[in-house]
Amino acid sequence: MRVSRETAARNRENVVKTASRQFREHGYDGIGIAGLMKAAGLTQGGFYKQFADKDAIITEATQQALDENLVAWQSVVEGHQDDPLNALRCWYLSREHVDRRDAGCAYAALAAEAPRHGKDLQDAFCEAVEKSITLLTDTRAESAQSRCEAIRLITGMVGALVLSRAVGEGALSQEVLDCAILEPAPGRSK
Repeated sequence: MRVSRETAARNRENVVKTASRQFREHGYDGIGIAGLMKAAGLTQGGFYKQFADKDAIITEATQQALDENLVAWQSVVEGHQDDPLNALRCWYLSREHVDRRDAGCAYAALAAEAPRHGKDLQDAFCEAVEKSITLLTDTRAESAQSRCEAIRLITGMVGALVLSRAVGEGALSQEVLDCAILEPAPGRSK
């Protein structure tokens, strides 16, 4: 049975959105095409009508997750003009964010796997990191950061999130978050 172009486009969008969440939750190698399509409520056969291979969906779904990162970061920064960088750090290192791997930061969930999946995926990460740096170095903000300070803030947040998740849900996980939140934003005194 043929589906309309509109239905095909909706199905493709659904697969990309589902893949974005599933990859963040399970990793690129933690879910196959069959599982991905089942999670999207579609048959496996429909996958190859929309995507050349798994690498194609990996790149597109990750790009969507990285775009979601930037939108979330922008929302926090713009909503807290009094201290945008501290607000970003507190939001990013919240228990809710730690516990929602599927909807959380693509950097923390997938960056370690990117080098194993080719140049297109690395290019997507490169572009996203540059956009994140630009957001944090925006000269319109009173707390504008130097490029190095912005990179330090990003890597500190991502590293703390990764370690907090890695040690499980116990006391050490929360301690990692608390210590990372207490660290003042780069360029600020303690």
